Amino acid sequence: MVKSPKTTKSSNPSLSPPHELKPLYFLAWFLCAFFYFFQYAVRSAPGVMQDELTAAWGGNHIGAMISAYYVAYALMALVAGVLLDRYGPRNTIPYGIAVVGIGCIIFAQGSEAAGMVGFVLQAIGAIFAFIGSSYVAARYLPARMLAMFIGLTQMLGMAGAAFGSKPVHMAIDPNGSFHIGWQYVWISFACAGFVLAFATWFAMPSEKGDSPSHHGPLSISSVFHPFKIVFSNVQSWLAGIVGGLLFLPTTIGALVWATSFLHAGENMSMASAATEASMVPIGWVIGCPLLGFISDKIGRRKPVLIVGALVMLAAGLTAIYVPVGVLPPFSVALMLGVASGAAMIPFSMMKEANSSQVKGTAAGVMNFLVFVTTGIMSPFISRLMLPQGAPLTLHEFQVGFLPLVGGVVVAIILSFFMRETGAANEKDNKRLVKEVVTQN
Repeated sequence: MVKSPKTTKSSNPSLSPPHELKPLYFLAWFLCAFFYFFQYAVRSAPGVMQDELTAAWGGNHIGAMISAYYVAYALMALVAGVLLDRYGPRNTIPYGIAVVGIGCIIFAQGSEAAGMVGFVLQAIGAIFAFIGSSYVAARYLPARMLAMFIGLTQMLGMAGAAFGSKPVHMAIDPNGSFHIGWQYVWISFACAGFVLAFATWFAMPSEKGDSPSHHGPLSISSVFHPFKIVFSNVQSWLAGIVGGLLFLPTTIGALVWATSFLHAGENMSMASAATEASMVPIGWVIGCPLLGFISDKIGRRKPVLIVGALVMLAAGLTAIYVPVGVLPPFSVALMLGVASGAAMIPFSMMKEANSSQVKGTAAGVMNFLVFVTTGIMSPFISRLMLPQGAPLTLHEFQVGFLPLVGGVVVAIILSFFMRETGAANEKDNKRLVKEVVTQN
């Protein structure tokens, strides 16, 4: 295992991030980020095997199962953050991976009840992927690279969603050369998960969380204290709301409604519409690490966040109101996806705006607020998209997308009220303090 660096102050076990990138700490982060890739591939598997599950269960109940997944995922986000702060990454993240593996084994049993229980267990363990990865990045990697590594984590997640379904399809295709059946797919996932859990446990730093109050006896006060710190910080609310609103054009607009909009509203073929819509998550894979790198390079968060959101707004309005064929194919969708990488900047700002003692809780609250925003807006948008006795017209699609556009506008406005947390701002503050001291 990675040996924990010694701290010179026993009264305060909080460790500052190293100034240089250390290979062992990078490996610990990479395994967490790969866990994020893995859990996205596992999460997308039921969508690929709908026919097989429908035949086995006597009906298609994927929708209810996915809803239960996201409810468990959002609620567990709050718990996972506190556990990371209290017990540290080595005593939490590998066990989260193992829980995903156990969920896969239960799913492989074959019944609908087992599928529901197994999928919910996967959600409970999967939340440790992104929160754990961002915790490790904030704790053990150079602070000047935080936004880039959080962006890289999201990139791997999107890659898992985009590319993870192909091996699953090959495995369940009865005419394919690698056919093993859908239940053995889940057993394979479980085996991979257990191997990853062991490797992560071995590589992860072993110290506990940063807050001294977390190391005492477990009590109601010790559990709720980190939430009090995070939720009493206005910047936490701003980061959560801005991040949630900037996620909506991708998670709801592009991934749910874009194909239908292009097919029924713009009269594209279904194949062409699906290909065009797929450019948004591909752009997201590019934009998340790219905008994170730019933000780290200039040492500022707000300019990258605001400019990215403005480009999102322009690309979204173009996609909605400019007819297909006026601009080169894929250009608008790809630009929307790249600019959507700005939605990851508030994740860095959330951590930087809160004490290092609650970095895990801050990540959990951030994920919770983002999922709550999506959960509130998704049925509202779906309600607007319901056809009134006939297929939706172009105008009805445009009206249905307006709340998403409005959400980006609100996010841009709120961004101006967020405190700059980048490294350059900290350097500016130190320089000003030094100048004042010198003058006095």
